[in-house]
Amino acid sequence: MADPKTIEAMLDEQRRFPPLADFRRRATIQDDAVYRDAANDLEGFWGKLAAEKLEWIRKWDTTLEWNPPQVNWFRGGRLNVSANCLDRHVAAGHGNRKAYLWLGENDDERVLTYADLHREVQKFANVLKSLGVKKGDRVAIYLPMIPELPIAMLACARIGAVHGVVFGGFSSEALRDRILDAEAKVLVTADGGYRRGAIVPLKQSADASVAETPSIQHVVVVRRTGGTVDMKSGRDLWWHEAMAKASAECPVEAMDSEDMLYILYTSGTTGKPKGIVHTTGGYLLGVTTTFQWIFDWRESDIWWCAADIGWVTGHSYIVYGPLSSGATSVMYEGTPDYPARDRWWQIVERYKVSLIYMAPTAIRSFMKWGTELPAKRDLSSLRLLGSVGEPINPEAWIWYYDHIGRRRCPIVDTWWQTETGMILITPLPGITTLKPGSATRPFPGVEAEVVDEKGRPTKSGYLILKGPWPAMARTLYKDAERFKEVYWSRFPGMYFTGDGAKRDGDGDFWLLGRVDDVMNVAGHRISTYEVESALVDHAAVAEAAVIGKTHEVKGQAISAFVTLKEGRPGTAELMKELKEHVAKKIGAIARPDDIIFAAELPKTRSGKIMRRLLRDVAEGRALGDTTTLADATVVHGLKDKYEDKEG
Repeated sequence: MADPKTIEAMLDEQRRFPPLADFRRRATIQDDAVYRDAANDLEGFWGKLAAEKLEWIRKWDTTLEWNPPQVNWFRGGRLNVSANCLDRHVAAGHGNRKAYLWLGENDDERVLTYADLHREVQKFANVLKSLGVKKGDRVAIYLPMIPELPIAMLACARIGAVHGVVFGGFSSEALRDRILDAEAKVLVTADGGYRRGAIVPLKQSADASVAETPSIQHVVVVRRTGGTVDMKSGRDLWWHEAMAKASAECPVEAMDSEDMLYILYTSGTTGKPKGIVHTTGGYLLGVTTTFQWIFDWRESDIWWCAADIGWVTGHSYIVYGPLSSGATSVMYEGTPDYPARDRWWQIVERYKVSLIYMAPTAIRSFMKWGTELPAKRDLSSLRLLGSVGEPINPEAWIWYYDHIGRRRCPIVDTWWQTETGMILITPLPGITTLKPGSATRPFPGVEAEVVDEKGRPTKSGYLILKGPWPAMARTLYKDAERFKEVYWSRFPGMYFTGDGAKRDGDGDFWLLGRVDDVMNVAGHRISTYEVESALVDHAAVAEAAVIGKTHEVKGQAISAFVTLKEGRPGTAELMKELKEHVAKKIGAIARPDDIIFAAELPKTRSGKIMRRLLRDVAEGRALGDTTTLADATVVHGLKDKYEDKEG
């Protein structure tokens, strides 16, 4: 019997994709000396990059002070994030370079150059100052994916205010809780936003929140939909009216490298949200360097991170990393399937996107819809593909490589978290041999390890981080003790990621998902990710979610919820075939006891599958909190279907 405290790694993926010669010859990073440089002199490595990639108002005195979990990067250094993202590019003569190519859901377009963004940010910084916002004050931002969102963030950074972006799909209760914790002084919202042709009533939700958040003194409202909204005299003001009166010149605040840049609250859990604190110098260095190296960025590229700025992916790789680099980014307001299921491929074709970064859940949806949609579009501009958000199943990786990259674009499968701020485990596309399903190796200057319950290195177990990296979270807002308890207490001196992982014979990392999602089947600790990957490997399956269900003999039995590709019926014969497919791919111990065919799986608005709710379904419990779901009817429908099967 296996050690019950060890996660067993059963899936064995053997396909390999070395860098194509032409890509390697032109790549930003062409040899692995960067790994040796970082390993030999961590402080010198990051210090050299900080001097090269950022513009400082005052150079730092000390590169690194490290006493886990306390860290200081570039002590004494002063800089401004807004100046690094805008002013220096304009001063260098790049004001006419396009910063954002924005596309609305209803096909309206806006192009903002660096000069445009520079002007608008300064004006909104002056609006905030006119409302009494000072250095250190918190500003809540609750907007759809429109250019005013990064403008508001950069305006806060310009004057030293701390922004807290709340995803525009969150409820008024979620917004309220985040405003209360941050004690925000000003809220920036919109009259509404668009989602699949319907209007999301953001101002209405904002009003409900502000009724219970006494710290809010003013609400600035962007006119997006033109709908009628209530405006409270003395408190609410229109963005466009305030901007018309504002000066277009606003000097930057010199910020200490360790001054707070933003708070971002984690979502999808019960209880009080955790306010992740990111600071200035180290964070900006981390996201700038990773953006340029991992995505092999060049000035001629059109970059598209197909995430929402409400999540850390958007903060780091739609706003701060690309703008600090001087990149041109596509920014899209809508969803992948509206007004048609080839919307994203139409955008790639329209803007000639060369670098794209998306979540595996989107890729699996595209798999479900078939290969005909991307085949109709000209995707020849693409030269690199990225994956973010959760481990990518090998078959989804292959589909992405074959049908989107047309077998000529490397895939960078990236692992990181809200708490890490920047990508930490990833290929460097010019030098890394790619393995479908593996994030490969830690970024230069990042020290990761897989350990057992006692913190000893092992082949399969818990993913931890041993040393400091520049963009790491500094604390939880107003809750330093919780920060230590959650992330630093399980393995003293090491950051516990909460993820399981394995390392192969080459030392490459394979992420196995959250350790909370590990099943204990007859004494074997089996990762849900590996069983899901085996199911998706079958030609009929588009997506799968697996959970452990209480079993009186085995401890837990495996229940699988499976979404089939279009045109494939869910028959008893296919159910049997899928069970045998998993047994053949992994082993008999991983054969699912139950398979439920589902048209959709319950997901959060960021696309993550809510396995907690699937466990409630399988165990026959009352459903837990469903407020973060994109569509709560999905899980209620599954519950009815499961109960009918059991009955």
